Amino acid sequence: MKTALLLAALLAAGAAQAQVNCGATSGRVNIVGNEFPAIKTVAANAAKCQTGSLTVKSNLTANHQRINLPGMQGNPAEYTSAIVATSSIVALINENVIRPLDALVAAHGQDIPKNQFITIDGKVMAVAFMANSQHLVYRKDLLAQVGAEPPKTYEDMIRIGKLLRERGIVKNPIGGAYKAGWSLAQEFVNMYTGHGGEFFKAGSAEAAINNPRGIAALNTMKALSELMHPDFLTHDNNETSAEWKSGNVALMNMWGSRTGVLMAKEGNDPKVSENTAVGAPMTVGGGNIPATTLWWDGWTVARNIPDEDARATFVAMKNGIAPSILTDQTMGEAVWMIAGYKPAPVNQGVMQTMAMGAKPYPMLPYMGLLHTALGDGLAPFLQGRKDAATTLADIEKAYATAAKEKGFLK
Repeated sequence: MKTALLLAALLAAGAAQAQVNCGATSGRVNIVGNEFPAIKTVAANAAKCQTGSLTVKSNLTANHQRINLPGMQGNPAEYTSAIVATSSIVALINENVIRPLDALVAAHGQDIPKNQFITIDGKVMAVAFMANSQHLVYRKDLLAQVGAEPPKTYEDMIRIGKLLRERGIVKNPIGGAYKAGWSLAQEFVNMYTGHGGEFFKAGSAEAAINNPRGIAALNTMKALSELMHPDFLTHDNNETSAEWKSGNVALMNMWGSRTGVLMAKEGNDPKVSENTAVGAPMTVGGGNIPATTLWWDGWTVARNIPDEDARATFVAMKNGIAPSILTDQTMGEAVWMIAGYKPAPVNQGVMQTMAMGAKPYPMLPYMGLLHTALGDGLAPFLQGRKDAATTLADIEKAYATAAKEKGFLK
């Protein structure tokens, strides 16, 4: 699978254009996607295309990855567009539920910058609108109490976390989206990447995570989890953010798309929001590879819908990411891949992720199966019920079974 995404061109500047006419007057648009602020902005601006004969609805939820595939498998599909990311588009392509966009681009999208097109096997399959990554978020005031600078490595993070606990400043100083399932698997992907690991044997779909780098990644995660809330395996991004806003966390690895709400004055404790800062992703194990992955978010169009609805969806989603959506309020919601974007201080974590040359999340047709196996199999190690090597071996076995069922392995 060949991909093309020119992240270096993210910040291309251009003149803003007025959003006057969406260019479609009839059809059905129904969007499914995640619920963070930037996606809400895109959906809200797509909804401005609604007319008496063109309907636009959206379902933005943390459970979007559970419902987008079944919601696009019917004929006609319930959802006409799924807002996806680097990993989640793979499942939709594998199940053939999204359509190539080349014809719609030719008819209605000639003005979309080419660096936004996600091209797979020579076909445009999505239009990206933002870059994202996980990176350091920290409390300036709490670190100052122990005389610590923002950590550059996970070893530093653990050391500072222990100081904060030992001195009674914060009981559970480290936060993280370690909820068993997708979030926990993503944390392993980050940590294993930072340790220099490769997920598959070269030229093969055979998993290759049961090795010293995989064990080192698990041990680092275990050390971090011992400084987290005791219920860390139930904490997803929303719960982790809530803990942060409550002032219960001093350090965490968090998505750039979710840091704006933590630093906003409105609705937050000023002591927390004014002392919240972002930093570059950390390294681990003495290496120089950022222990994170670089992502894009973008939109697709369903295959199993009438052409009228596909046209309406393309045009509405194009309007959802038009340069006119960038305002003082929305500019800091994401690292936008939209002409006219100017990075805000809250975006510096993602900007530094790109500057450090972070690796992109592996967009391979079978990576989703390994991600699922990781999400299902990591918790027993963190709970002390399995050793690291057994945990990774069992995950490889679970992945191999799924990969054989899908035809990726014999």
